[in-house]
Amino acid sequence: MIVSAPAVVIALLLALTPAPEARQQSLAPFIATPADVVDRMLSLAAVTSRDVVYDLGCGDGRIPIAAAKTYGARGVGIDIDSGLIAQARADAKAAGVGELVEFRVEDALRADVSPATVVTLFLLSSSNQKLRPRLLGQLRPGARIVSHAFSMGRDWPADRVDQFVSARGDEVTLYLWKIK
Repeated sequence: MIVSAPAVVIALLLALTPAPEARQQSLAPFIATPADVVDRMLSLAAVTSRDVVYDLGCGDGRIPIAAAKTYGARGVGIDIDSGLIAQARADAKAAGVGELVEFRVEDALRADVSPATVVTLFLLSSSNQKLRPRLLGQLRPGARIVSHAFSMGRDWPADRVDQFVSARGDEVTLYLWKIK
């Protein structure tokens, strides 16, 4: 069978094109957060077993899984990519924390975050700003928001900024806001 060059190019483009659900409302590309950065985010938020940690754009679910495994916190991961959610569910089960975490295929911009006491983000600044009204409108006083690498804009400065060098040698900035 002879395949034309255009057919090969089309096949490659289709293989590299995100699923329709991921194209709908992508807030950032999926880039896995290194384990030491996850640990630092949860520590910065002072997570305890009394917390409910929501990770918006959770990808493979490593932040809610770590919150459950390390602190005994409940976790909820929200992502629009059903493949990543399936991976997160499998990883939670393998880590023995399946009863403490849940993962939802859902648009973070429409998700109900009101049960959260901690929200974690690794999204673009523009995406964080889109989420701001929902976070400010739904989170209760005392809730904490931790963002990896991206702020919420100049008009909402973080309550605390944590800068460090990761185990991979990357310069990392984390932002923490507390809802008042």
